[in-house]
Amino acid sequence: MQAHRRQSPSSISAPAADESGRSLRILFLVSAHNGLSQRAWVALTELGHDVHVEVVDGAPAMETAVTLYEPELIVCPFLKTLIPESIWRRWRCLVVHPGPCGDRGPSSLDWAIELGMREWGLTVLQANGEFDAGRVLATRSFPMRAAGKASLYRHEVRRAAVDALLEALRGIVEGEEQRTRPIPTGRARPLMKQSVRAIDWSSDDTESVIRKIRSAEGHPGVLDAIAGKDFYLFGVHRERVLHGRAGDLVAQRNGAICRATIDGAVWITQLKPRDTRTQRYFKLPASRALELAGVDLDLPEVTVPLETSLPADHTYREIVYEELGGVGYLRFDFAGGAMSTEQCVRLREAYAHARRQRDTNVIVLAGGEDYFSNGIHLNVIEAADDPAVESWRNLLAIDDLVRDVIQTDSHLVISALAGDAAAGGVALALAADYVVGREDLVLNPYYGHMGGLHGSEYWTYLLPRRVGAARAARLTQAPFNPLGAAEAVRIGLLDGAFGADLEGFGLRTRRLAEQVANDGLHRPRLEHKRRRRAHDERAKPLHAYRTEELARCLRCLFDPARSYHQARRRFVYKLPAIDAPLRQAA
Repeated sequence: MQAHRRQSPSSISAPAADESGRSLRILFLVSAHNGLSQRAWVALTELGHDVHVEVVDGAPAMETAVTLYEPELIVCPFLKTLIPESIWRRWRCLVVHPGPCGDRGPSSLDWAIELGMREWGLTVLQANGEFDAGRVLATRSFPMRAAGKASLYRHEVRRAAVDALLEALRGIVEGEEQRTRPIPTGRARPLMKQSVRAIDWSSDDTESVIRKIRSAEGHPGVLDAIAGKDFYLFGVHRERVLHGRAGDLVAQRNGAICRATIDGAVWITQLKPRDTRTQRYFKLPASRALELAGVDLDLPEVTVPLETSLPADHTYREIVYEELGGVGYLRFDFAGGAMSTEQCVRLREAYAHARRQRDTNVIVLAGGEDYFSNGIHLNVIEAADDPAVESWRNLLAIDDLVRDVIQTDSHLVISALAGDAAAGGVALALAADYVVGREDLVLNPYYGHMGGLHGSEYWTYLLPRRVGAARAARLTQAPFNPLGAAEAVRIGLLDGAFGADLEGFGLRTRRLAEQVANDGLHRPRLEHKRRRRAHDERAKPLHAYRTEELARCLRCLFDPARSYHQARRRFVYKLPAIDAPLRQAA
């Protein structure tokens, strides 16, 4: 199948190569190849540098990686382990610290949120044997947003880190490193312990509870007791109507639980058991985690309308639909971007509602601020009585949703990716007619890390029609390579990328959607869409793609010899890969 190239509604071009023309052999040493290190990898490779990534857990692994790769420069975008003297004495090592100049300690963002800082910063240092204490090579500052630590890290910190890294690298390449040391604005702070994070439900008001849970978002969570069981709390949302006796659970909704405070209530979306001896000690939707712990939730399921004029901070909602200027906006925000069977079913029902609206010409699929979608929910699958069966159910549910988007002939559909996307989440986005993303987006249309899982979601139809069959195969099965927005636009995976931040992306997306809805070309665009779908259906029916994909998935899920289940467990429990080879990511 030939790649289909459409006229982009808006686009950005790839950045220019390093003006010096010098390409460096760079080694990334990371504790995990997270969103920040992936975005940094994209930025440095776009400048022509040869970047290799190695996940390490201590000095021996670092020394092995350095010996094998022989880098000219070492960069540590996310490293929790101290670099040994045997390395930093011989190689220049750049360390990214999510705090302003002078700030030190492993809980930098945690303290910034807990102390209510209005502005925070990021520093790139040269390692010297002490945590966060080396020579400062670049700094950036940014205003604090009312959000959890993980969200701040994925947006403000990530943008600042890439910008500062590029400045430091330019200074190294051009021999014009910063000579004057910036004035320190931060100070050394200790690891934030659970004694500081602890919630006193009898005295802490709603604002305090929200701040504490936000400061522990992502890791480590806030340790608390529910029905005599110890859990770490994650994901907090304000509730402005429900109330009860402080500390009591008062309601549940879509897997989240509502807990009363002294002056209101909060929704908590995820729990993780404290006891690692339990069978399932990983994050799960709160109600499911309590059920597995033997807690009987005798709570009302309080629903909220799909269409509502309530402000965003009024209550907890995973899916919201609203109409504006001839456009229907379907917003879905699932924790970690993962979509369980039940979430896929609810999103499909909400999409059917959007399709039935005749006062709109365009539907915008708008995922969460942090993630658009990462495909099926591996944690919920791992917690199922039969993970193979639940994997199958989840694949069928997300397939049904993707098929509905592909077959929509009543509206033009725009996927708006404010946050990153991976695996089946990329395929979901590509089911739309136009796909746009934020400028510093990271995409991973890749399945190979999950034990050879082939993947479904009609990707064998959707991806080749945009980028061609050969590139589609490389993107989904070749060694891990994240895609930045500029490269995704260049190869046709995205139709456009714009907006440096969430606000800018939202405004530009709205203007684009209203233009497509109201510029008088809606009917001819729809007719072209119908003809193209009919042509593709004659060439190969949509159900044939699904049948072929699911046949391969079926073998992967139910063949004991396949490694999918082992890979999923290691992913869910955050365990290192077994005998993982050094990855050449360039």
